[in-house]
Amino acid sequence: MRRAAVSLPSNIAEGSSRGSTKDFIRFLNISAGSLAEIETQLVIAERIGYIIFNDELKSKITTIRKMLYRLKQSLHKKLSK
Repeated sequence: MRRAAVSLPSNIAEGSSRGSTKDFIRFLNISAGSLAEIETQLVIAERIGYIIFNDELKSKITTIRKMLYRLKQSLHKKLSK
């Protein structure tokens, strides 16, 4: 879970430093995958009784997912111009 949590912002940073919008989008997709991995691991941890995966944390994950999606949308628009 730690690796995925570090991977998410690291891939955003790496993608933004690339010279290509397509590369940035690719790295944002990798970040979205890391977010899904974190969410899955939290669900599993809750199911086996290690944590309580509360609504506040679920809401934060949803917010981050939306932010990534909107950023990807804006970059796709930039590509189509």
